[in-house]
Amino acid sequence: MAITAAITAIGHYIPEHILSNFDLEKMVDTSDQWIRERTGIEKRHIMKDGATSDMAIEAVKELCERRGISPEEIDLLIMATVTPDHTFPATAAIVTEAIGATNAWGFDLEAACSGFLYSVSVGAKFITSGQHKKVVVVGADKMSSIIDYTDRNTCVLFGDGAAAILLEPNEEGLGVLDESLHTDGAGKKHLHMKAGGSRKPPSAATVAAGEHYVYQEGRAVFKFAVTKMADVCEKVMKRNNLTGDDVRFLVPHQANKRIIDACANRMGVDSSKVMLNIHRYGNTTGATIPLCLYEWQDQLEKGDNLILAAVGGGFSWGAIYVKWAI
Repeated sequence: MAITAAITAIGHYIPEHILSNFDLEKMVDTSDQWIRERTGIEKRHIMKDGATSDMAIEAVKELCERRGISPEEIDLLIMATVTPDHTFPATAAIVTEAIGATNAWGFDLEAACSGFLYSVSVGAKFITSGQHKKVVVVGADKMSSIIDYTDRNTCVLFGDGAAAILLEPNEEGLGVLDESLHTDGAGKKHLHMKAGGSRKPPSAATVAAGEHYVYQEGRAVFKFAVTKMADVCEKVMKRNNLTGDDVRFLVPHQANKRIIDACANRMGVDSSKVMLNIHRYGNTTGATIPLCLYEWQDQLEKGDNLILAAVGGGFSWGAIYVKWAI
């Protein structure tokens, strides 16, 4: 049987500090009820001290412990993040050095909220090609570092966190079996950061104008996300002759509960089979999907069918079909 890339271990890290809806009520013109009804979020965790790499390091350490491997055994580490420690070097380089992954190379992959899916796709190719045996994919973001806490439209949505998975070769037909990934740059005007890149480098003027924070046009993003995430999930399911009954869990990016509910309804997947933790963590961008996998792993059995799905800035979106291997 052909070699596939299977998830064999998961690690995570969540900062201790909690920012609740009631805390936000004291900061901006909003309310707990408003946030819950429109997003499903009750609280989010914030990294008060430290950077994205600090969370990623802890997630990978736990992964190694759970799998019983040494960091020296890791061949490749891919970091899915939009909040790197620095423009360069890559945060992946910082993580590999810190954990002692002396035989690994690594890089960052930036695709906003779809970054983890893109990274899984890339990592799987290194496994199925036979080039590597142990590939770590980390989704980690310190979104609080790029959020304007005077903007009630965005500050209620995001939190910080990290989670990592280990991909290894499998010959039982388990692991990553199919995918459908997409990008449409026309969506950049609806969800982006206005300054900080080569198009509009940092300056006193851009900082004063608040252009180094997440900018989002909520209605346009919501409409696109509901349609595209459902479309791509349906596409992957049909291609693999899967119905809602065949799917053990939908593992959606945790951006908005209403988007998740609409996607599940379109797929014919009962709400009891949808991984949901947005109420506890908010949108942690690259970390949302692997955090769900971490929290639900005890409910999964070998051979379970999972559909991982996300929509992110850019626009970027996609779905991956995984048959659980642990």
